[in-house]
Amino acid sequence: MDDTIDEIDRRILSSLQRDADQNLDALSESVGLSRNAVWRRIRRLEDTGVVRGRVALLDADRLGLGLMVFIQVRTNRHDPEWLEGFARAMQDMAEVLGAYRMSGDLDYLIRARVRDMAAYDRLYQRLIRSVDLADVSASFVMEELKDTTALPLYQG
Repeated sequence: MDDTIDEIDRRILSSLQRDADQNLDALSESVGLSRNAVWRRIRRLEDTGVVRGRVALLDADRLGLGLMVFIQVRTNRHDPEWLEGFARAMQDMAEVLGAYRMSGDLDYLIRARVRDMAAYDRLYQRLIRSVDLADVSASFVMEELKDTTALPLYQG
């Protein structure tokens, strides 16, 4: 973590990760600083890119997106043109929540949310039409034991 992040910044960040919508008065009280001091720290954290944005977390099940799938991708191509096309395809597919280049035998891992198996098949069909792939397999989440966006700010 950046050396300019101190204990108070960690408390602010931890509190914002739990509730980014809380008012400055409540936040300043929880971290023990004045409202203006907290506001200045948040602005600095935003300006330096530590805080990239503030979002609302939605319930996927209530929105009819009850199936999370991890898609494992292998490719025989590793040239810049292929990677550019793959990255563009990932950006264009709203169902894709994350796409990661991996070490080891697996080339890419994709995390996606869809309504059901039929919706996954439509995503799969779009994926294989979009880019040249050597192998695609999928694992479907049966139970979510933990799913968080909060980063571990206190390492012990």
